Amino acid sequence: MRGFLRCLTAVGITLAGAFSASAAEKTEISITRQPGILYLASHVMETQKLIEKHAAADGLQDVKVEWRTFSGGGAQTDALLSGNVDIVNTGTGNLLLLWDRTRGKVKGIVTNSAQPVIMVSRDPRIQSLKDIQAGDKIAVPTVGVSTQAILLQMAAAQMYGDDQVHKFDANTVQLGHPDAMAALANQTHEVKNHFSAPPFQYLELKQQGVHKVIDSRDIIGGELTQGTFFTTTQFASANPTIIRAVREATAEAIDLIKKDPKSAAEAYKTVSGDKTSVDDLLAILNEPHMMEFRTDPQGTMKFAAHLYKIGTLKTMPKAWTDYYLPEAADLNGN
Repeated sequence: MRGFLRCLTAVGITLAGAFSASAAEKTEISITRQPGILYLASHVMETQKLIEKHAAADGLQDVKVEWRTFSGGGAQTDALLSGNVDIVNTGTGNLLLLWDRTRGKVKGIVTNSAQPVIMVSRDPRIQSLKDIQAGDKIAVPTVGVSTQAILLQMAAAQMYGDDQVHKFDANTVQLGHPDAMAALANQTHEVKNHFSAPPFQYLELKQQGVHKVIDSRDIIGGELTQGTFFTTTQFASANPTIIRAVREATAEAIDLIKKDPKSAAEAYKTVSGDKTSVDDLLAILNEPHMMEFRTDPQGTMKFAAHLYKIGTLKTMPKAWTDYYLPEAADLNGN
């Protein structure tokens, strides 16, 4: 978190140094994502080279895309602000924070997933968030700013009032999803709760004694965008063909997932190295709301309203299009 804030304080310098536009568009770009099947569209895009395909069709030849995996959204946004990556693919909270702190110099391109994320526990005492006590640790990808951390704040405000919005903050600890799943499997580990993400949440629910506590749909009342491609407005302005190719490639990847989920699951295994069988991955994709791969933002203004209410955002957007590029304005977002 401290590293994230340091990057934000230096944003004027980093934006000036790292995002200087050139006359020609970049042909070597780097894109980040986190572990998990939430980012399935990106795995299909990588194995099928869909960004490269659409960039070539739009007149930009020989594009090379480097895909990089980070354990949490905070590390990804640090990399974006420092100029070490061009585009990130992470949660709504991180997009809103960067849009706000950079005064609109970071904006979304297109979304790719809106599946539910589930908080699970192996502690029989914890059946709901009301059972969380001081000392109970909840693993989240990034403390304070991850989708899961913000959902816990929203739940606390709903349960105990706005003045208790940070009630669960002290319980959260930062662990990437694979490490958190390993912690739950270790009966002696102090972390017994994990606000998880697919496929980890469903694999964890197969562990003895692990049960659901709450999920994102319970808290936000519907779908919530999980994966969003976003970048700096300077990169977008200098590289319009890449931006268009990312959107076109995302739409094609989602279409492929829905037409042939088995091939998509195989792409995920190829890229991620996940040992989960294809059959088990297909079973996960058949879980309720798990095929909500979509390009239009969902539930993002509810996130924005919460973050503005508690003072995390200094500016309340008038509409979701404020923090997405103009190229996304035709999407049916909210």
